[in-house]
Amino acid sequence: MWGVTELLDPSRLGALVVASVVLIAVPGPSVLFVVGRALSHGRDVALLTAVGNAVGCYSAGVLVAFGLGPLLERWDLLFQLFKWGGVLFLVWIGVQAIRHAGPVGEGDADQVAGTSSRRKAVRDGAIVGFTNPKNLIMFTVVVPQFISQDAGDVPLQMILLGLVPLIVGMVCDCTWALTAATARGWLTRSAKRVTTVQRIGGASVIAVGASVAVSS
Repeated sequence: MWGVTELLDPSRLGALVVASVVLIAVPGPSVLFVVGRALSHGRDVALLTAVGNAVGCYSAGVLVAFGLGPLLERWDLLFQLFKWGGVLFLVWIGVQAIRHAGPVGEGDADQVAGTSSRRKAVRDGAIVGFTNPKNLIMFTVVVPQFISQDAGDVPLQMILLGLVPLIVGMVCDCTWALTAATARGWLTRSAKRVTTVQRIGGASVIAVGASVAVSS
């Protein structure tokens, strides 16, 4: 019976950390989505979105570990439904941000800080993370390269190794969220710029949907 230390060989683990940093540090759909949320709704929503995105990404990774990846690869229709569901959801979020753009009053600020809105931020992030086709690539192409066949229990190795891109991605997304939220704070000091900034955030989210739509 192999222990966790045998399943997670330090040399393979280190190599996966490097690969994850290289692949995830470059801004992609998740980063742009989080930045868009930061510009539209501020720091707290962006950070919760980043957490939700990480949960969604890892959930997809767990399903890949138990066979969803090969199923999506074989059934193109299922993959397309998976992909376009995420695209439509992104576009919907972006459109809502643009429609409701405007100065936030005290009552609205309290509502944004409410429990339901926090849950919604996590939920939205999770849906986007789960339906991002790039996660399929990460967990079917990248992570398997660092699995040891000799160690056995491949699904468990996938689940454990999947924590690496999860942590790297969440740190990266939260960093971008804080940076964008800081920029938003400066930009929105003028009430006239609030609507413009929020619309830019919504447009950024729509752009993420478009980038996912044209990706193979």
